[in-house]
Amino acid sequence: MRFTLRPESSAADGVRTRQFLLGDIPGVLWTPDGAGPGSRPLVLVGHGGGQHKEAPLVTARAERFVRECGFAVAAVDVPGHGERPTDPELDALATANGARIAAGAEPYPLIADFQGLVARRTVPEWRAVLDALQGLDDIGAGPVGYWGVSLGCGLGVPFAAAEPRVRAAVLGLSGARALAQDAARVTVPVRFLLAWDDERIPRAEGLALFDAFGSADKSLHAHPGPHSAPLPADEPADAARFFARHLG
Repeated sequence: MRFTLRPESSAADGVRTRQFLLGDIPGVLWTPDGAGPGSRPLVLVGHGGGQHKEAPLVTARAERFVRECGFAVAAVDVPGHGERPTDPELDALATANGARIAAGAEPYPLIADFQGLVARRTVPEWRAVLDALQGLDDIGAGPVGYWGVSLGCGLGVPFAAAEPRVRAAVLGLSGARALAQDAARVTVPVRFLLAWDDERIPRAEGLALFDAFGSADKSLHAHPGPHSAPLPADEPADAARFFARHLG
């Protein structure tokens, strides 16, 4: 892992922001300003489709977890997003899916299959990033959480299923297609967010995904509105409390 020197790398309002590269994977790490050596909880945040590691929602979540909980938080650009190079296979599939949806195809199966393709690449990448981050003096081998909705959920469910270091997860805005088997292997506490009027993910699919999680400690937070509607104002604080309870 190599930290890069960029103008935006700074400490502001108690949060230190550092850009890094692990091979060709660009990422960003937020930690408490002035944090010295020692183990601390780490939360990985997955960005949404068409977004990137420093999208406003990602940055806001990260800074809140650092300030309120003292956690370290990291995010990376997934293939075909942010600072990653253009991916011909993903671009061709996205273009084909767009044409099918414009012609009247149901969006959800196409979205789910696309996310399944990306997940097969991201899970080993995120596990390598987690290895590298936990090797840092100011993070160490502490407990790990995951936060991600929409694409961040479609990729986060298989990651949480494959990675035993994940102790708790906030997920949502996704459905059971291509995720149900992995969800059954997720037995850690889960908070699941559902947009009740989601035009991309059928409500029944979202409820089926929640039901598929193998965790005995899971809760469903449903809110009115479409897929792109802002999450309720109390959700960020609630997520911070959720992680503080389960990660320490």
